[in-house]
Amino acid sequence: MIELDATNPAELAPISWLIGLWEGTGIVDYKVGDETRSLEFGQRLSFTHDGLPHLNYNSYTWLLDEDRTPHVTETGYWKLTRPALEGDPGPGLLPGIGPRPFTTARAVETLRRSDGSFEIEVSIVHPGGVNEFYLGRANGPRIDLSTDAVMRTASAKEYAAATRLYGLVDNHLLWAWDIAALGQDLRTHASGRLARVE
Repeated sequence: MIELDATNPAELAPISWLIGLWEGTGIVDYKVGDETRSLEFGQRLSFTHDGLPHLNYNSYTWLLDEDRTPHVTETGYWKLTRPALEGDPGPGLLPGIGPRPFTTARAVETLRRSDGSFEIEVSIVHPGGVNEFYLGRANGPRIDLSTDAVMRTASAKEYAAATRLYGLVDNHLLWAWDIAALGQDLRTHASGRLARVE
C-alpha cells in the first residue's frame, strides 16, 4: 500500500505515489528496418522533491551482463500543468510576488478535470543531446504521456516523438515507452517492472 506524506507540497498529491526509489528490470525490443534490436536491462528510477511543486526524476539503466555494464541515463522534472502566476518564482532566479499559489488541497482540486484526471507536463533530458517535453494526464495510479516537442542537438541521433505510460499495479511501477526514431514511425520500444526499494 502506498501512503501519501501530508508534508509534501500540495501540488504533488496527484503524482506523489511515484515518490521513492524503484528498482527492477526491463526489455528493449525495437525494430529498425529488417533488424530487431533487443536486450534486457536493470533499472534504478527515483522520484524525489525538494519542497518545490515538482518531482525530480532520474533513471539509470545497466545491461544484465556479468559486469552490470552502464547503459543509459535520463533526468527531468514532472509537475501539474497550470499557468505560472505572480506568486511563482521565475523566470530565472526572480522571486515571486506575493504568496505561492496552489499550496492547499482545495486549490489543487480546482485543477482536476471533469474526468477526474490532472493534466501534467514532464521534461526529460538525455545526455546524448535529446530533450523531450511531454504533456499528459495523471488519473489515480496511471499516467499517460505524449511528446509535445522533441529537441535535439546537431550531434544527437534522429528521434522524433514518444509516448510513455506509467502505472502502479500490485505495488509495482510498470512502464511502457514507444518511440519514433531512426526513421521509424511510433512503435513499441521498451518496458519495465520496478519494485519500490526506498
